[in-house]
Amino acid sequence: MTQEPVDDIVDATYCALCKHGYAEMTMQNIADECDKSKAALHYHFDSKQALLETFLDALLDNFEDNIADLDGDDPVERLFHLVEYVLTPPADDDGTPDAEFKTAILELKAQAPYESVYRKRLTAFDEYLCARIETLVADGIDEGLVVAERDPEDVATFIKTYLTGAQTRFVATGAPFEESHRLLVEYIRTELLVDGVNVDVSEVPA
Repeated sequence: MTQEPVDDIVDATYCALCKHGYAEMTMQNIADECDKSKAALHYHFDSKQALLETFLDALLDNFEDNIADLDGDDPVERLFHLVEYVLTPPADDDGTPDAEFKTAILELKAQAPYESVYRKRLTAFDEYLCARIETLVADGIDEGLVVAERDPEDVATFIKTYLTGAQTRFVATGAPFEESHRLLVEYIRTELLVDGVNVDVSEVPA
């Protein structure tokens, strides 16, 4: 099925961000990635900022879809898969981890204090992630899998903050996600799960 022009432009924005980063990316760079003229881009978007707003909206929709429909037979398995999803770098077409994209997103986050439209959309990412984790933890308590004394809101805030820090560390220092993944999984296993609960998720490090 043929993509709509705006969808093509959003895909091209992803490629241009990976190649050039936020600061250096131009409308011409985006046009080059989708074989459209710069004038054609301006027909749909008044500015690079307006285009990036649409791009962030598309990312948020995709993110919400992915963490709403997680693998797993119970809330804890789904929580493990959520952690795995967030701590898996995006990949190029050949499967190579695409660190450049996370760098570009970090650059966009750096603009949030100065650009309210970016801040609004990036805040929506955080709020949705936190709400999803909170629901999984609360459901885990209801099913007797998570320690009843744990506060779902506090746990969600902690895990969200940890995940954000792990992503920033990956971009800033190249620290591998494997270490961050292993430590967070260990936290969930030892601090959240009721004694005797054994969740077998093959993708999760032991």
